[in-house]
Amino acid sequence: MPGAVEGPSWKQAEDIRDIYDFRDVLGTGAFSEVILAEDKRTQKLVAIKCIAKKALEGKEGSMENEIAVLHKIKHPNIVALDDIYESGGHLYLIMQLVSGGELFDRIVEKGFYTERDASRLIFQVLDAVKYLHDLGIVHRDLKPENLLYYSLDEDSKIMISDFGLSKMEDPSSVLSTACGTPGYVAPEVLAQKPYSKAVDCWSIGVIAYILLCGYPPFYDENDAKLFEQILKAEYEFDSPYWDDISDSAKDFIRHLMEKDPEKRFTCEQALQHPWIAGDTALDKNIHQSVSEQIKKNFAKSKWKQAFNATAVVRHMRKLQLGTSQEGQGQTASRGELLVPAAGGSVGGCCCHDCCVEPSPELSPSLHPQL
Repeated sequence: MPGAVEGPSWKQAEDIRDIYDFRDVLGTGAFSEVILAEDKRTQKLVAIKCIAKKALEGKEGSMENEIAVLHKIKHPNIVALDDIYESGGHLYLIMQLVSGGELFDRIVEKGFYTERDASRLIFQVLDAVKYLHDLGIVHRDLKPENLLYYSLDEDSKIMISDFGLSKMEDPSSVLSTACGTPGYVAPEVLAQKPYSKAVDCWSIGVIAYILLCGYPPFYDENDAKLFEQILKAEYEFDSPYWDDISDSAKDFIRHLMEKDPEKRFTCEQALQHPWIAGDTALDKNIHQSVSEQIKKNFAKSKWKQAFNATAVVRHMRKLQLGTSQEGQGQTASRGELLVPAAGGSVGGCCCHDCCVEPSPELSPSLHPQL
């Protein structure tokens, strides 16, 4: 397992455009802009998060925390921070460009999708989150929107992004700030109790649930009622959507979506469950049911990221550049995966939390403001 690494150094640049050729704006947030750029020396495409220092005044702690977390991370399933530049009135975070699209879009585009596919996805998430936990990092905002495909390759790996709410565990203090995205947050967070890395394991359970049926385990238009469901850990494996799902998958989810964090599976325990480590995940095609539910329950209007994926695809086509270091020689012609059907949504491509307005927290005071 990879360990903590020496992070990228903080560099000064008279003009960042001397180093990078800026292309399209990929997205804008409240205090930052993300640019698709090409390294003039290596011709490598990257995503640059441009942050005005003036916008950070009074919020330096959030940025420092995010950079401190990213500095420590080096894992194949986690979006990497390559470099940090300071130039004039701006900070520039040079992020790995992830161009394979968002999780839900790829599932909908598939013609064949099984429990085994979901199991492989969750294995990668568990492995990456175990790595974070071993470093003392709690992500605190795991959700499908933060899971992105590295490339357009059919067998592309999945990547975890968005570390705006991540926190280094401090043995001398407890985590107690209510934050995260409501539908994925653990009961102990809503109960305003001290919590631990177990909150990430709960969120992975929620993601696994959605991957197998296409709808969330907890839902109500009224947040108070939603929180009440979560606090009681009230969820069902409804018929007919779960009729063809294995008992092993349901058992796996129950262990992660366990109300008591002391009894909840850790990432290590989850990785040893037969649904992940064994052969109990079924090969039956569940694509039609799952994709229909995803389209119904996760319309872009509800979970949209303010990120222009088409800009990446357009440049890949125009420049005839490979979209992935995994499969050299892949050309932009594979980009059709990100092109929506009429009235459909466009898959995202993300480097980080950089491309979106900050997701609403339960505690506005801890908003990352990036």
